[in-house]
Amino acid sequence: MAWKKDNEQPVKKIKDPLLKALKMVTSLSERSMDEASLKRHRASMERTAKLAVPRGNVEIHPFSIGEMACEEICPAGAENDNHAVLYIHGGGYITGGISYARVLGVKLALATGYRTYSFAYRLAPEKPYPAALEDSEALWKYLLDKGFLPQDILIAGDSAGGNMALCMAQKMKAEGMELPGRLLLFSPWTDMTATAPSYEIYEKSDPILTKAYVEGAAKAYIADAGEADDARFSPLFGDLSGLPPIFIMAGRNEILLDDSVRLADRIEECGGQAALDIEEEGWHVYAQMPIPIAARAMKRLGEYLAADADQRQ
Repeated sequence: MAWKKDNEQPVKKIKDPLLKALKMVTSLSERSMDEASLKRHRASMERTAKLAVPRGNVEIHPFSIGEMACEEICPAGAENDNHAVLYIHGGGYITGGISYARVLGVKLALATGYRTYSFAYRLAPEKPYPAALEDSEALWKYLLDKGFLPQDILIAGDSAGGNMALCMAQKMKAEGMELPGRLLLFSPWTDMTATAPSYEIYEKSDPILTKAYVEGAAKAYIADAGEADDARFSPLFGDLSGLPPIFIMAGRNEILLDDSVRLADRIEECGGQAALDIEEEGWHVYAQMPIPIAARAMKRLGEYLAADADQRQ
């Protein structure tokens, strides 16, 4: 977490075999985003995710809300805990299922010690905005009905899931609802206009995303509901005042880096609290991977929450 705005480092190119493999597996890149391509990509992501779920002392309990598949991930000792994590998976709103969500869901449960709830929201382009928002709100209501207090729920999300976590908090505030206690964002997608300088600066170093993929995903999700700079889709341009404290984790070598940096800056300008953690060796949602820098990242997240709990006592 030693990253500083005035500490520019040379941009790295994708040379590591692991990163090259990631580029091939996880991003549609410039490939067609038609029905057949999306179907193959989604299936590949689910298969890969099943192999990447971390081992740990957790119990996973499937359940459903209507037709939506959900999971309760319980770390050892959390059965009587009154805190919960509502986790929203990434994938550009066009990919990702319950197996994909399980990877970071388990990591969050282990790092926080809280029961973590993940779910498979409806995907675009078949179900564009506001389907994923409605599904996220359904899980929020489910947790409230179970007896969790809003301030005891942390909303976490990676990439598009980070976008949704922030959009939900803004919507709750605008409607006068009680807010979650914290937002935990991993490489959040906060600006769907895809115009930030980091798209060009880190084009050669990001093993996960391309600008073409991001633009295609945004178009599929928004459909005919508005423009990309609308705060419903790009929360960076919305009201960021009065939100709960936010922990933002990103990789130095990702095209969405500016989405995290500018979010932290704007929150602080509004008088809010934003902790920005940027891993120099990391990339887009690197914490999801079974690698040492990811383990250290989740350890830092746990320490952040523990320090916050100590301050409130």
